[in-house]
Amino acid sequence: MATLQEITAKLRGKMEAVDPAKIKGMNAIYQFDLSGDNGGVFHVKVVDGNAEIIEGASDNPNITITMAADDFESLLDGKLNATSAFMAGKLKIKGDMSLAMKLQSLLG
Repeated sequence: MATLQEITAKLRGKMEAVDPAKIKGMNAIYQFDLSGDNGGVFHVKVVDGNAEIIEGASDNPNITITMAADDFESLLDGKLNATSAFMAGKLKIKGDMSLAMKLQSLLG
């Protein structure tokens, strides 16, 4: 079970591997609300080809993704499919669903 810092570091690594051309022109704030022992709230601000992970909640996220920290780690590791997690109720989305689809394609 990874800590929130380890989970965000893993996410940062995935975001750094994304081709900047894929997020060029994109302006969105993804908020993650992770539950469980190692959960917490952070957001990813994507602005024109750059993604920044920021601790804490955003005042105005475009999308909020809620799930257990362990499930989010499994998602990052490729052990859990985002669509399956959503259908099973393990992943909840509030806001712009198209941004969730975009994130899934970026993270693989």
